[in-house]
Formats: sequence, C-alpha cells, structure tokens
Amino acid sequence: MATWGTGKVLRDRNAGLYLSGVVVSGFGTTAMWLVAGVWVKSLTGSDALAALTVFTMWAPVLAGPALGTLADRLPRRPLLVALGLVMAALLPVLLLLDSADRVWLLFAVLLVYGICGTVHGAAEAALVPRAVGHRLLGDFNGLRLTANESTKLLAPLVGAGLFARFGGPSVALLDAATFALSAGIFALLRVHEEPPQRERYRQPGGDGAGDAADAGGFARMAAGGRQLWASPALRTLVSAGAAVMFLAGLNGALVYAVADDVLGRAPTYVGALYAVQGAGSVLSGLAAGPLLRRLPERVFTAAGVALFALGAGSRALPYDAAALAGSAAIGAGLPCVLIAALTAVQREVPNAVLGRAAATANTLIFVPNAVALALGAGLVACVDVRALLPLLMVAGLATALLLVTGPRGRGRERAHGCGRRRRRGRGHGHGHGRRGGA
Repeated sequence: MATWGTGKVLRDRNAGLYLSGVVVSGFGTTAMWLVAGVWVKSLTGSDALAALTVFTMWAPVLAGPALGTLADRLPRRPLLVALGLVMAALLPVLLLLDSADRVWLLFAVLLVYGICGTVHGAAEAALVPRAVGHRLLGDFNGLRLTANESTKLLAPLVGAGLFARFGGPSVALLDAATFALSAGIFALLRVHEEPPQRERYRQPGGDGAGDAADAGGFARMAAGGRQLWASPALRTLVSAGAAVMFLAGLNGALVYAVADDVLGRAPTYVGALYAVQGAGSVLSGLAAGPLLRRLPERVFTAAGVALFALGAGSRALPYDAAALAGSAAIGAGLPCVLIAALTAVQREVPNAVLGRAAATANTLIFVPNAVALALGAGLVACVDVRALLPLLMVAGLATALLLVTGPRGRGRERAHGCGRRRRRGRGHGHGHGRRGGA
C-alpha cells in the first residue's frame, strides 16, 4: 500500500508527461544555473558579477504575486507551452556573448529567464490538480521533487563538461533544446480547463475610472495572498515554510565553514555534503505521498522540520559521519515542509486564484531563504559555526513543537469538507476532459 499512490501517478498519462517535462526542463535549467556564474567569471574575472547571476535569475520571485496573475488570467496549458517556446527562442541570443563588454546580454536573458520561470511555476502548480486529480497531489508533488532533484546529480557535470569543451554557448543551446522539448511535452497534456473567470472589484470612494482600474489590478494581484491568510491551515503551513527556509538559508551559508573549521576538510568536501543531501531529498520525495495520507499535515511538516533541525545540529560535531548523516537528514526534512505547503495550497485554494496563491506562497517561503543567506554570510565571519549550528537546531525544534502544539482553527475541517465536494464536481469535469481528448 505504501507505493499505491506512486504507482497510480506513474501509470497516469498526464502525470507521466508532467514528470517528463520536469526532468527535461530541470536538466537544462540546472546546467544553465551552474554555467552562468562560471561564464561571467571567465569573461570578467569578477566574483561579484558571477554571484549576481544567481540573484538575477531568482529576483523575479519577489514579484510572484503580480506574475502569478498571468497564470490565472490565461489558459494554463497553452501558457506553459508558450513560455517554453519563448525561452527556446531567446537563449540562442547568448551565441553573441563573446567578450566582457557583452556580458549584459547574459544578465538580460537571465532576468527574462527568472520571469518566465516564476510564471511557469505558478501556472504549473495551478494546472496540476486538474491534470492529475486532487487525490494524487501529495504523491505527485513528492515525485516531482524527486525528479527535479535527480537532475541535479548529472546536469552540473554535463554543463561543466560542455562549458570546458565548447564554451558557454553550447550550454545555452542545450537549455534552449530542453525548453523546446518540454514545451512539446506540455502540449500533449489532456486537461479540461475552464475559461479564466472575469473578476470584478469595487473601489470604495473611487472617483474615476483610472482609480477603479488600478484598484482592481491590485486587488486581483492580492487575491492569492488573501486566500492564504484566510485559511488557518494554509497560514500555518506557509509561515512554517518561511521560518524553516530562513533557517535553511543560514545553514547553507555555514556549509563551507563546516567543511573547514569543524571537519578540517578542503572546500571541495562541500560537494560530498550536497550530494548526500540530494540523496536524502530524493528519498523524501518518494515517501511524501504515502506519509501525507497517514499523517496530519502539521505532524508531517513538524517531523520534517525536526529532521532538518537535528541534521543541522549534528554538523557541529567534528566527525565526517555526523556531517554526512546530518546532510542526509537536512535533505530528507526540507522537502516535507515544501511538499506539505504546496499540496495544501493546491487542495484548498479555488482554481480561479490558484496561480496567484501558489506564486505568493513561493515568494513568502523563498524570500526569507535569500535574506538568511546574506545574513549567514555576515554571521559566519564573526561567530563560531560550532555555536551557530546548535542555535539553529534549537530554533528548528521550537518551530516543530509549535506546529504540533499550536492552536488549530475549526475552519480546517470545514475547508476539507468543502474541498471534497468541490473535488467531486471537478473530478467529473476532469474525467470528461480526458475522455474527450483521447
């Protein structure tokens, strides 16, 4: 029974296509993320500009609530296809990048890359419930994370090899090809989509059409956030995700100090720690669906937070075995938090605003991670890592305890009941869409 959901997902045509698209696009994206910084460094010699490549790709997440609006205002499957084709057409522009004075081309492409990625993530998260059904959401999201993590085991090596042999343009062309292929895969999905609903908002005290239009635009953008805040379950899970990703950012900033100051190893040892962490994430993704069916969401999330906290704390011990075991625990714990939050958002939020809600949740969860990375870089310069890591462990365990013992809103059971009724209605439409497309 533990693999029932996994087997159902793998046998489902739409789910299989989705996972194939994730693997293909994730492979190219992972290779490009690695090579972009190396490419800038090789052209300019600047570490600061090389680090800025990651920020440029990540920055559009800050505009998630606004960009997520597109995923609710446009048909989602065609939007996924169009975004893939846009990037497939744009990336070959980097063939013109051959000197330091043209490095702006790369940053411009990376900015568009990040914008398309943010919209793509919102549209994908919103389309999944209709493509695979609500019952398999936990299993699918776990397998999706596993598929995405698996690309990180090989893609960096392929990207680095291509860059060393043929230069940056070869990686850009590889990424363009993966975008084109993933667009073709998403085009094969058989999903019944309702036409986007026209939303109307009143502006109290408004005295002009321009004011009303602006207010309506802001109200539409904020609708996803209102959905998250109105649900006690979503508010709790997203807040827990933000808190844990903040701690994860601090932990990530300390990893080189762990290798050097705690273990007495060369910086390259960080690669081994990340590899073991990735393996933990793969296993966690496979187990997420069955566990979510057996455990309350708060308990599942709290278990993941506690596992992460214990893993971070164990890195303070001067033993390779402790550091590797801690990395595996971190890799296994973090996905529990992210999968639980995303699955809850997909299940609880109405379809009409699901794209904005998913994008807003991503912004709220991942922005603290970036802030903590910068904060951790400053802390590690003035505080011993062996003192910081136990503090991280205590903060993580306290978060897990609050999840388990915190107040539970009564609205949660009512939301589930409404969700079941809504899902029965959607299930009929979804099934009809699939039969019609066969």
